[in-house]
Amino acid sequence: MRNAPIHTPLVLIAIGANLPRDGRSALHTCQHAVDLLRAVPGVTLKAVSHWYESAPQPPSGQPPYVNGVVLCATSLAPSALLDVLQHIETHNGRERSVPNAARTLDLDIIAYGSQCVDSERLVLPHPRAQDRAFVLMPLRDVLPDWVHPRSGVGLGQMLEAVQGQQIRRIGE
Repeated sequence: MRNAPIHTPLVLIAIGANLPRDGRSALHTCQHAVDLLRAVPGVTLKAVSHWYESAPQPPSGQPPYVNGVVLCATSLAPSALLDVLQHIETHNGRERSVPNAARTLDLDIIAYGSQCVDSERLVLPHPRAQDRAFVLMPLRDVLPDWVHPRSGVGLGQMLEAVQGQQIRRIGE
């Protein structure tokens, strides 16, 4: 009897930061997070977006954010992947205070294949991804044909709905 292939779903992870840490810029912290993700057993990076600078959403007077998205394959369950991401955040000085507070690093699972999850700890796809240019613009870099698993709406239509949010591509 042959073993069935192990399914490794494609996962979208948003990366963001707007506070420096230990003399490192927010961009450097985000790039370091990508390096840390590359080293996680059971996670294979497939693509990394360009980096973007965006105004905080909702507007708050905070410094601008640096944002990107990685596309990866994983053998980890969603909850185990969330544990890894939260460990990386903590390792990079993330403090959880109030919602939408400035942060040294934020890692969010945007989508885990086509799975829809509704638990106290995790909602997939991310419940506000479709409302945020800072998620959708870098997501387009790594998976331009993405369709929201719950709504069935394509990325192009979602991007049209967030026109006007302040965001620009940075670096090269």
